[in-house]
Amino acid sequence: MEMNEVIIDENLKESIDLWTFMLPIISHRTTIRKNIHGYMPLHWHDELQFVVIIQGEARFQVNEEAIIVQEGDGLFINSGCLHMAEDGNGSNCVYICLNVPAQSIISRELYTAYVAPYVQATNLPYVLIPSSEMWGQNIIEATLNIHQCLEEQPPYYEMDITTKLTVIWKNLITNGFPLEYDQSAMIKNQRMKAMLQWIHLHYGENIRLDDIAKAGQLSRSECCRYFKRTLKMTPLQYVTDYRIQKSVTLLQQPESNVTDVAYQVGFNSTSYFIDQFRKAMNMTPLRYKKSKLERLID
Repeated sequence: MEMNEVIIDENLKESIDLWTFMLPIISHRTTIRKNIHGYMPLHWHDELQFVVIIQGEARFQVNEEAIIVQEGDGLFINSGCLHMAEDGNGSNCVYICLNVPAQSIISRELYTAYVAPYVQATNLPYVLIPSSEMWGQNIIEATLNIHQCLEEQPPYYEMDITTKLTVIWKNLITNGFPLEYDQSAMIKNQRMKAMLQWIHLHYGENIRLDDIAKAGQLSRSECCRYFKRTLKMTPLQYVTDYRIQKSVTLLQQPESNVTDVAYQVGFNSTSYFIDQFRKAMNMTPLRYKKSKLERLID
C-alpha cells in the first residue's frame, strides 16, 4: 500500500486509522514527492516509527535536528516527536514506514522495564539506523519483513510480526544509549507543540506574533527563538507556509476559485496570496488548480 498524504488534525497529530484487524500496527510505502504538498509536512504521533529508505535519499527533521538518511539505511523516530521529511537531492525518495504503538512493541509485562524508559527519555528523539552495522541490518530486515507480511498475509503472519517487533526493539536498545530525563526539554517540546497547534486552529484568522507567543506562554522574542531553532523560520513565516499548505487542498476542489481560497486560508489580499503561492510552489494558484484538474480528466 502506498500512502501519499499524511492526514494531520488541527493539533498537528497524524491520524492513523489504518491499523490491521488483529495487530495495532501499520506499514506503508511512501513516495515523498507524491504527497499533496510535495513533502511530508510537520506532524507528530504517539506511535513509534521505523523508516527504511528503499530508493534515493531523504532529509528528515526531528524536533530541532536535521538528519540525512541514505538509500538502504533507516531511522527510528520516538513517540511524540515533531518531524517532517523531504526529498533529498532530487532523488525521488521512496521509503517504507512502520508505525507501532509503544505498548505493542513487546509484551505488556516487559513494557515498564524495556520500553517506557526509552519512550520517556528526552535525549532520544531519533536513532539513525545504519545498514553497515549488524544491529542496523537486523532492524532494517525485520521492518521490511513486517511490511511484506502485512502485504501478503501468509499463514500465521501475525505471530511472525510479533516476533520481528521484538527483534527490532532488542537490537535498538542493546546499543547502550545513556538515557536522560530533562524536564526543561519536555516543557520546550510541549510549548512548541502548543504554538503550532494554535496556528493550525486559527490560520484562517488575523494572526499576530503576540497571539502565537501567548499560546506557548512565552515572550515575543522567546517565541521567535523557538521557531528559529526548531523550524529555521519566524513564526509568521510558518503561518504563511501553513496557509499555503491548506490552500493546496482547497484548490483541488473543482468549485473553488483563487480569491475565495485566499481569504479562506487567512490572506487578506489575493495578489499577496498569489505571490506567496508562486514562491512556495513555483507556479500560480490558478496554474496549480488547472494542472490538478487536467490530471483528473486524463
